[in-house]
Amino acid sequence: MMKTAEVHQFNTWEGYVDWRNRPALKGRHGGMLAASYVLVAEVLENLAYLANASNLVLYLSKIMHFSPANSANIVTEFMGTAFLLALLGGFLADAFLSTYAIYLISATIEFVGLLVLTVQACMHSLTPPVCASTNRNSPCKEVDGGKAALLFSGLYVVALGVGGIKGSLPSHGAEQFDESTPKGRKQRSTFFNYYVFCLSCGALFAVTFVVWIEDNIGWQWGFGISTATILISIPIFLLGSPIYRTKLPTGSPMTTILKVLAAAVFNTSMYKKSHNTVVSMNTSASSSADIQEFDHSIENAPIQTASEGLKFLDRAVGKPVHPALACTVKQVKEVKIVIKILPIFMSTIILNCCLAQLSTFSVQQAATMNTKVGSLMVPPASLPVFPVVFTMVLAPVYNHIIVPISRKITRTETGITHLQRIGTGLVLSIVAMAVAALVEIKRKQVAVQSGLMDSTETLPITFLWIALQYLFLGSADLFSLAGMMEFFFTEAPFSMRSLATALSWASLAMGYYLSSVLVSIVNKITGTFRHTPWLSGSNLNHYHLERFYWLMCTLSGLNFLHYLLWARHYKYRSIGPDNQKEIQTGSSSTEV
Repeated sequence: MMKTAEVHQFNTWEGYVDWRNRPALKGRHGGMLAASYVLVAEVLENLAYLANASNLVLYLSKIMHFSPANSANIVTEFMGTAFLLALLGGFLADAFLSTYAIYLISATIEFVGLLVLTVQACMHSLTPPVCASTNRNSPCKEVDGGKAALLFSGLYVVALGVGGIKGSLPSHGAEQFDESTPKGRKQRSTFFNYYVFCLSCGALFAVTFVVWIEDNIGWQWGFGISTATILISIPIFLLGSPIYRTKLPTGSPMTTILKVLAAAVFNTSMYKKSHNTVVSMNTSASSSADIQEFDHSIENAPIQTASEGLKFLDRAVGKPVHPALACTVKQVKEVKIVIKILPIFMSTIILNCCLAQLSTFSVQQAATMNTKVGSLMVPPASLPVFPVVFTMVLAPVYNHIIVPISRKITRTETGITHLQRIGTGLVLSIVAMAVAALVEIKRKQVAVQSGLMDSTETLPITFLWIALQYLFLGSADLFSLAGMMEFFFTEAPFSMRSLATALSWASLAMGYYLSSVLVSIVNKITGTFRHTPWLSGSNLNHYHLERFYWLMCTLSGLNFLHYLLWARHYKYRSIGPDNQKEIQTGSSSTEV
């Protein structure tokens, strides 16, 4: 009987179950086939989301009559909220539900939000009256009241659904691989590369076909396609249910983090207090014995944890001041890991602030330019097709050519490290902002020379100039996003992987929010020293957008220096027996 139990344990994935909550079996659950269903679902999900997000700034300005600056801020806040809510999705997947359940719930929520937006776009009574003003300096009346409430309700229900999907789907796919073997780890790295590739596949269809429909046939059709697409993604995802392996939730990771921090603070306080008491010699013999016992446990804590850096947290392992604050060595190690990856996370926010420009000012710039390619009229929101196609070409080349060559050169498993990939993305973002500033200078020169500064007529300059900044920013996104997701997933403790992977999207969120904040700060400061702020009004030709781009370029350069400081001193987690033991015992550690 004992032998049968041992064989059964040997054939199961510890800490994982199938979709019916039965132990996941080796050879039946997980692997590249299971991850393939996740990749297909991501193509459809990103199509549904990006089809509207990429063109939303024009919908808000042309249909809802918001100013260019307000439209840009609404888009960045919407996209920022969507990506920030990935933390909620990752937290729930780690703590209470699972990545499998969170995806299904979130896809349903996104479907409801898109349905609301589709209904509003279909019914003219739910949108403001058509405005036919030809003067850029005479803004139309923007949407308000119940119509505005319906618009923002639909947008933020979509944001909630998108956040849950982004926080669960990448982790669900990465969990399908056996990281105890080099083959499994290489397959997982391939998965993250192709996850970005699939993001681009969905984006390609979104920014070409769907955006063209929105601009030429009607917004209701664009929203309708997105609604149908997210609905189709649900049964496709469910097709993989029989072969998925799903990580069991292990309780709230935030509880562990807060408990370790609190225990370290209280134990340090008690340690200092006990020494002060001994010095005053006002304690009894019994209390002195207690103090000595407490001191001994505190002094030995750093030896027990055997983890470099952040020695302050080692005190959490000492004799607790309350049973609720009792911490294990494993918990202290986990919190140390989380704290050490936070500076890397913070260093990527400026990069994503630059990426936010792809969905806002860059689209508005292109809308003032000649968007014809031969006899074809290209919608301005289709500009991301350039970095999207480049990413679709570069991702397989990187995975099948660059990585194998780098592995042979460096004789390491990864070839190019995760932090090197992120650093490459940061450098490309600096170049992109410099290019964007130069292109804007040229665009405004054409507007002045043509006498079209106050006209709605198309400027005699091709929008392909804008494609240059899209190309560099798209490349930066490829290197940074795949690098961040794999870095956070592999470095994070087993019990916090979904939440840690969601940091990649939270970085995007912070970038979008920072973009809105920067626009507001720049306008406030420049409005104080000048009659007109840099980024204010309904006429983009009167903006000082080139100065804003130079500011972004400078901030990106300073941020890269900050990143180098942390990246050079970061030590990767080793794939050793301790980590494998952590994975195997992850399901049994349900302490909250």
